[in-house]
Amino acid sequence: MSTVEIAAEVKAKLDAVRAMLIREVTRKGDVCLTCSFQAEDVLLTKLAIAIDPAIPVLFLDTGYHFAETYAYRDRIASEWKLNLTNLLPEKTVAEQEAEFGLLYQSAPDRCCGLRKVEPLFKAVSGYRVWITGLRREQAKSRAALEESAPFTLPGGKQVLKLAPLAAWTTRDVWYACEELAIPLLPLYERGYSSIGCEPCTALPLDPNDPRSGRWAGAQGAKIECGIHIQAAPGT
Repeated sequence: MSTVEIAAEVKAKLDAVRAMLIREVTRKGDVCLTCSFQAEDVLLTKLAIAIDPAIPVLFLDTGYHFAETYAYRDRIASEWKLNLTNLLPEKTVAEQEAEFGLLYQSAPDRCCGLRKVEPLFKAVSGYRVWITGLRREQAKSRAALEESAPFTLPGGKQVLKLAPLAAWTTRDVWYACEELAIPLLPLYERGYSSIGCEPCTALPLDPNDPRSGRWAGAQGAKIECGIHIQAAPGT
């Protein structure tokens, strides 16, 4: 595909994302956007704040992120004047480790549950729409991802979960970021392709699987942190 064709394709995709965001974001007060400060999330944040500069942007501050992630978050939040909320777990890292040890080694699902799933679901329950940067290409577990679908939170409340970039490729994301002059998290320059908590993020083991460096010690048993999995009935 030529550069001209790529540009036209990405422009059409950007227009479609903007149209979706305009439909939802203009209904102020009941829409939030989650941002990990990875490329697709930052792109989506840039597009959303162009429509509503005050849209709530939620960041899961697990206490285990790379120093580079925190520095980049602070830079973007300041330069773009984000309405940013850092979602914190009930226990600090020190409190959790004193009580349970290194859960990211012994029980990574529980660690994610305490430091990601619980604080995020609690925050999202206050909104009607939850916008995410999820893409189908990111993982096999996301291959059937819909751009718009109801999502049931623990307790039974449903929110509308939007994934405007669901059909986007990594090439699309990087091209759009370059076109919009969006600076990216420096960890990409070191070879990381999917970036989460530092203890659970390694360089990709499989060049064809961008998330193959996540929870690598779990030997494939863990591929999601749990925030994009429907709550079990009655929980």
